Amino acid sequence: MMKTLNDYLAMSYRMEIVEDKDEGGFVVSFPDLSGCISCGETVESAVANAMDAKKEWLAAALEEGVKIHEPDSLEDYSGQFKLRIPRSLHRSLAVHSEREGISMNQYCVYLLSKNDA
Repeated sequence: MMKTLNDYLAMSYRMEIVEDKDEGGFVVSFPDLSGCISCGETVESAVANAMDAKKEWLAAALEEGVKIHEPDSLEDYSGQFKLRIPRSLHRSLAVHSEREGISMNQYCVYLLSKNDA
């Protein structure tokens, strides 16, 4: 059975958000949807624009009969792993996250994503 636009929109495509240090703002892309890229002044606006771009990209691909790759399954990954780090690094992460007003978990996720882990 042929998948519809809503079928594809319901799938969780991986989204990459990169800060544009030269122009300002953020660039968002979907690695599984070649050429589907958008941007915005803030992370929130960039993501909102990217969701619109994804919908338009998928609609155009369906209309033109372009093969649409389904997203890689994340079911094999729990989203958690244990990491042993030196106490001095633990303290540094705790201090920085507190200064940013976010949890240490959020801060570490930010650092890992920023550094293209």
